[in-house]
Amino acid sequence: MNRIHSIALAAAAAFAVVPQLAQAESFPDKPITFVVPFAAGTATDQIARAIGNGVAAETKQAVVIDNKAGASGFIASQQVAKAAPDGYTVLITTNTTHAANEHLFKKLPYDPVKDFAPITALGKGGQIMVVNPSFPAKTVAEFVALAKKEPGKYSFGSGSSSSRMAGELLQQMADIKLLHVPYKSNTLAVTDLLGGQINMMITDTATGLPQVKAGKLRALGMSSSSRSPLAPDVPTIAEAGVKGYEMGYWFAAYAPAKTPPAVVKRLNELLVKAAKSEAAKTAFYEPTGTEVFTTSPEEMAKFQAGESQKWGRIVKAAGIEAE
Repeated sequence: MNRIHSIALAAAAAFAVVPQLAQAESFPDKPITFVVPFAAGTATDQIARAIGNGVAAETKQAVVIDNKAGASGFIASQQVAKAAPDGYTVLITTNTTHAANEHLFKKLPYDPVKDFAPITALGKGGQIMVVNPSFPAKTVAEFVALAKKEPGKYSFGSGSSSSRMAGELLQQMADIKLLHVPYKSNTLAVTDLLGGQINMMITDTATGLPQVKAGKLRALGMSSSSRSPLAPDVPTIAEAGVKGYEMGYWFAAYAPAKTPPAVVKRLNELLVKAAKSEAAKTAFYEPTGTEVFTTSPEEMAKFQAGESQKWGRIVKAAGIEAE
């Protein structure tokens, strides 16, 4: 009887897999929606559109970009977490929603791990440390020396969690104390930096580099582990005076939890191929200095866990109170 029961269970499991395989083979047979937590024109929106174009070209199915900006990504994340787990709703997001928020907010309306099925990473990049040209420091080492001489005198602005954490990590690793000035966006912080209201910020290259090339800001270093091809003359912060420093941003794709593994696998194949395409390289990766960075679903889960731990350590060491 035990043997018959085991055979019956195995048969039931096999039959349960059949619909999933059939679903994956025909997937997608209708438009896919990419939900983006940030406004149109942002880097996350740009990568979503570049990847979406590649997926649409491959599948002959439309990819709809749905921008659900606001509330630190809560709105978009909730929408995808509650969507049908059929592969037709995908969250294209960043470290903000899936590594930072859980440490910056006391209660999230979504669980960044339990509510999602990782699909793949899509890209990663560094930020640029910039100051007003009138600021006396011309290198990272000179900036650190000034900050050490007069703790708390100099300020840094930030308009995103990545920008904020980059500044906090700099303080921790360089053993300096700066005054943090928060903004609703990095562009607003740059405006005040141009006007001399703040002394420094570490911002995304898409926002800061144009100002550097125009001669309106001075670049001191890149937050990534290697120099940016868009600014090869700008050293990394690590090589410019703070050894071991690295703080970047990343993009990734997630489906709702309980999406069939076969469908997740198919989405992974489609998104990875789109990310590595020449079209995406030309449309997004090269112009923004973003590195193509793709993973398996399992690798993405491990990467996210490591990043969450890293952000948690930085937040705790900075003494930041969760909102």
